[in-house]
Amino acid sequence: MQLNKARIWLGGIAGGVVWVLWSFLVGKFIITDARYVAVQNAGLFLKMARYPYFVGQWLLILFIAAIIVAHLYAWARQTLGPGPGTALKIGVLVGFVAGFPLNFAQATWSPVDRMFPLGWMLDMWVGAILATLVAGWIYKE
Repeated sequence: MQLNKARIWLGGIAGGVVWVLWSFLVGKFIITDARYVAVQNAGLFLKMARYPYFVGQWLLILFIAAIIVAHLYAWARQTLGPGPGTALKIGVLVGFVAGFPLNFAQATWSPVDRMFPLGWMLDMWVGAILATLVAGWIYKE
């Protein structure tokens, strides 16, 4: 069976938009700007990013991740069947791998407020789920 590559890309881009919005909400309401300023002032985070235009690069990474989960959904639906259940499974699995292990280690060993690794984990885990659900909703053979 041929995959509809145009719909994969469209779903991935739409999923990327949703993931970016989710990431913004996590940063503003879970982690918060005040926490970032506090850890920067405490010397635990750099005040200037090591990589130029970090925010733009982060957004690009989220779009790439969303396009990847859109591909995974399109491939998986051939064996698991189409629909939100399959999209949810893919999103949960990818989100866990992307968000949990490293942030568990950060929460365990990093001296920063545990809201940082919690927020980062939720950004990746819930973001992957939302992006995959959107991509699955858009994908048609």
